[in-house]
Amino acid sequence: MTKILVLIGGLAIIGFILWWFFGKHAVASVDATVTDHQQSVDIEVSGGYSPENVVLKQGVPAVLNFTRKDASSCLDHVVFSDFGINRALPQNQAETVQIDTSKPGEYEWACGMDMFHGKLIIK
Repeated sequence: MTKILVLIGGLAIIGFILWWFFGKHAVASVDATVTDHQQSVDIEVSGGYSPENVVLKQGVPAVLNFTRKDASSCLDHVVFSDFGINRALPQNQAETVQIDTSKPGEYEWACGMDMFHGKLIIK
């Protein structure tokens, strides 16, 4: 009987791990607000990025305002490799990152260790 319980527990743990790493999870997404011919989005950095997906309008100047609440050293930088941006994020302060919206497409950003990600969609 003990072997069966251990087997069931092990299978449950394996199922959870598979769901955690490979399952589809709900992702926060937001469209930028446009005021005075400029668009902006506030992104909170706390155990990841919220929202993770940001939609911008092509051709309208854009800024992303990152505020890091997490003390983790992994999240102390944000990297937009497609734009050549590697910016330090001081804790509990807003850091503004300007984005070139001249070309439509999907672009990813990540933390300095490439463990946490976000997506920028320009249309």
